[in-house]
Amino acid sequence: MRDFRDAKAMAQTLRQSLITKDVTISHSESLELVSRMLGIADWNTLSAMLQSERRDTAAPVARLKTSTAVYPAVPLRDFVPFPNATFPLFVGRENTVLALDHAFEGAREMVCAIQRDAAVDEPGFADVYEVGLLAQLVELERLSDGSIRVLTRGIRRVALRSFASLNSGYRSEATELVESPPVDAPDLIRRSIQRFEDYAAAHGLLMPDVWSFLDQTRDLGRIADTMATRMKLPVRDKYELLAMLDPVKRLEKIDSLLDVSSRPFAPAYAATRRLALTLADRRRHQFATLEHLLLALLEDSDAAAIMQACNADLGVLGQSLVDYLDRELAHTVIETGTAAPTAAFQRVERRAALHAQETGHPAVTGANTLVALFPETRSPAARLLAEQGVSRWRVDKALARNAGKEKG
Repeated sequence: MRDFRDAKAMAQTLRQSLITKDVTISHSESLELVSRMLGIADWNTLSAMLQSERRDTAAPVARLKTSTAVYPAVPLRDFVPFPNATFPLFVGRENTVLALDHAFEGAREMVCAIQRDAAVDEPGFADVYEVGLLAQLVELERLSDGSIRVLTRGIRRVALRSFASLNSGYRSEATELVESPPVDAPDLIRRSIQRFEDYAAAHGLLMPDVWSFLDQTRDLGRIADTMATRMKLPVRDKYELLAMLDPVKRLEKIDSLLDVSSRPFAPAYAATRRLALTLADRRRHQFATLEHLLLALLEDSDAAAIMQACNADLGVLGQSLVDYLDRELAHTVIETGTAAPTAAFQRVERRAALHAQETGHPAVTGANTLVALFPETRSPAARLLAEQGVSRWRVDKALARNAGKEKG
């Protein structure tokens, strides 16, 4: 892919393909889906990254001139950036625009300050957190509405000694923060990467470059920052990660956030899970597969309601699952013993717990488990769902509608 226009072409092709399947989405929705397919959070980020790649010359790397210096500053609402990440910023406040102009006239360095309260329009020193990010400005574009889109690359953590509005915009005196010396923690790295893989699968993130980086590095700080950049967390939690100067503690914190093994099952889903294992035991199957699980989910009120909202015929789906279990898994029949969940079954349950955490559910439900099935694209369960028109996109839409009704 050369630039953002190729991504737009992909989005158009996706829309046309879905239309043939009687699925209609807007142009903006197709752009967001393409972005997620490529492992990027949203279309604005993807467009900015692709345009940055087309530049003939790279921006110079920012270096703190002294241990403490004064820089143009940008207050950020509801967003916490991390070192080594490239991200777009959309700014419109007069003092922020003035600061950006000043930065581009100089060394193209600025301090990103994270606001404590996004509702504050003119923040002062008391309204921003103590730790911020020194960043390099890569590209600036003035938009028709008077705002500015600027592509930015995070460099390093800094401590804010001041933050004020001057005639030339926001300014901040910042001091470089030194992280704890590196240590070797292979078990922590391995465990956190495994859990992050589940997290990425649960969120449909395809990140080939990230996986290659994680496989090659043993830098705990870089690993933690790479994960934190892509995790959906409240601003306060993300800031806590930014403010941690000990790479070990930072990665341990992320590992604990990714660990959902202690999240309980809702009573209804606990019964559904038992039914899945029972369906395997009745057939004397050696393993409880995703097909056993999906068949049980047809009896789960939360999951069944979502599938029906996607216009699935649960009777047809159930018969297809029974046919598959009785014909295709006959070779797994054992004389004695009970069925054990397959690795895929266990992966789905871990992803379901992550989804429950993300959506604010105190316990795992059948709906969370249904969402967690979709990354298992090679399974017959996912194929049979697709045949009924049940997709991750449609399930997300149904869940959003239900959430809106509950709030109303």
